[in-house]
Amino acid sequence: MKTRVLFLCTHNSARSQMAEGFLSGLYGDRYEARSAGTEPSAVHPLAVRAMAEAGFDISGKASKSIDLFTDEHFDDVVTLCDAAAESCPYFPHADLITHRAFEDPAAVQGTEEERLAVFRRVRDEIRSWVEATFGRPAPRAD
Repeated sequence: MKTRVLFLCTHNSARSQMAEGFLSGLYGDRYEARSAGTEPSAVHPLAVRAMAEAGFDISGKASKSIDLFTDEHFDDVVTLCDAAAESCPYFPHADLITHRAFEDPAAVQGTEEERLAVFRRVRDEIRSWVEATFGRPAPRAD
């Protein structure tokens, strides 16, 4: 049985979508990843572009509300921004709630290239964190 992980951020537009994309793409044999937002909007085009540059396609993803998942069991519910952590509802069926904040790339002002540079940096930070946190070998069942 796969470990179920739900990634949360405010709009489910960038950080949580990237985390879901990385966990599914890198370790989908062991993890079932989902993402949602406390105030869902739409997947940010620069998040889609930054992920595509890294070889991960999130273009078909949609922003979803956490309300869709509150009655489901998750092994880990991970908040990826302070606002989501503060407004995160109680998940009675979550074994663990983890918080790891990342900068919101969608909030950055500037030219498209300047903004894309922030999306790339945050993408790389999320990937490194996903690899370090979830990439460990599965425990042996001896």
